[in-house]
Amino acid sequence: MSRLHWEDFTPGQIAECGSRLITRAEIIAFAAEYDPQPMHLDEAAARANLFGGLIASGWHSCCILMRMLSDDFIGHASFMGAPGVEEVNWLAPIRPGERIKARATVLETRASRSRPDVGFVKFRFELVNATDQPVMTLIVSPMFGRRAPDSARGRGPKAASER
Repeated sequence: MSRLHWEDFTPGQIAECGSRLITRAEIIAFAAEYDPQPMHLDEAAARANLFGGLIASGWHSCCILMRMLSDDFIGHASFMGAPGVEEVNWLAPIRPGERIKARATVLETRASRSRPDVGFVKFRFELVNATDQPVMTLIVSPMFGRRAPDSARGRGPKAASER
């Protein structure tokens, strides 16, 4: 795969960024270390909770998304970090045994006003379950290196429908 630069992204592009099976053990291990709430740690307590069973922490889902993006997307790009996260929404619980996949949708692009070698790409990243229901969304505008400050827009990564 060739290295992706800012010029390779256009609004409306959609790309799939891997999938992952979520296990009971990883849900509990993450929660024990970082988010020790009963609905993430203890199956009996979780059954009595609003969600009716063990669920992954929302912060765990953010970390899972970041790993999937690192492995299947930004690791192949001129990614330079992000100034922050605009929005994160946890829409449905992630349960043990669920397979989730990541999806990236380009919302907009803009060149940096102060650094001609940098451009921003606003994405909606989603984790979706096996029925294609979004379980988490994250809006962020990471920075990508540019091939050249005045270069023409490129073709971009293949959309999921083109693979």
